[in-house]
Amino acid sequence: MLHSGTNATSPWRFCVAPMMDGTDRHCRYFHRLLTKHARLYTEMITAEAAIHGDRDYLLGFDPSEHPVALQLGGSDPDKLRDAARIGEDAGYDEINLNVGCPSDRVQSGAFGACLMRTPDLVGECVAAMTQAVRVPVTVKCRIGVDDQDPEEALPALLRACVAGGVRVFIVHARKAWLEGLSPKENRTIPPLDYDIVRRMKAKYPDLEIILNGGIDTIGQAERLVAEFDGVMLGRAAYGNPYILSQVDSVLFNDVADPVSREHVVEAMSAYLQAQFEKGVRPHAITRHMLGLYHGAPGARAWRRFLSESAPLFRSDVLDRARDAQQRTPVQA
Repeated sequence: MLHSGTNATSPWRFCVAPMMDGTDRHCRYFHRLLTKHARLYTEMITAEAAIHGDRDYLLGFDPSEHPVALQLGGSDPDKLRDAARIGEDAGYDEINLNVGCPSDRVQSGAFGACLMRTPDLVGECVAAMTQAVRVPVTVKCRIGVDDQDPEEALPALLRACVAGGVRVFIVHARKAWLEGLSPKENRTIPPLDYDIVRRMKAKYPDLEIILNGGIDTIGQAERLVAEFDGVMLGRAAYGNPYILSQVDSVLFNDVADPVSREHVVEAMSAYLQAQFEKGVRPHAITRHMLGLYHGAPGARAWRRFLSESAPLFRSDVLDRARDAQQRTPVQA
């Protein structure tokens, strides 16, 4: 029997999207300083890598990141089952299957957005995963690919996944064009269609459906979460991460004051020092923080200092960047 989701209490009320070359462990630690309640996602990790790769490097995370989900890529039910079990054993709160990424790498491996064409196979994959783990197995998808009719493709995928035990779907409300558009272009050029996601929510009210795509502000997220079980922000949260400091008060009625940028820099400086002592290059951490002062005085000096210091192997780089930001004259 399907459980009824109420968006006011959904664990997926606000999520930060999985982003390739973006939401690694350092990025997620940073984002968690800005919001206590958002659900965080790893970069997509292939099932093959999760099974055979360096698990501490690929799957390790800080306990502060909870709630945190592991996103897997693949199309082999047996491998996805094993990878899901590994993810659960590593402590993840959710295992998410990528059915939306349009990159060449994913297409060559016949998974990601390609799987929109084979809903029955996706159903087999998620069935194997749900039977292997106790944590939720979820799916992140598009509304269709290439010449597919979304009115047919999206419901077909939902039905197949529901039969496999999935109850939570994150829908990027755009098609993916596997021919003719780059992954970057696929994030913006295919038109948004929130209405089809609304229709799916109305048609399947007992499923939890989270809206992704084109959400740029927390105010917009607040309006949309009234219609869906949750919303997911990606590039907007990555490029202007300080907007995440609004999430807890606006979407979760948390009365605590939003964290200041200065507090975040202090905490990340301590984190960077600890990682530095383990041999992590500072740039691996600071690259996620370029947009912290977006729209604030000294933003350009902050970004420039971090960008120019990328080759330097110094543990005090964030302190020095903050000094550069604070020395910027405030415009009258």
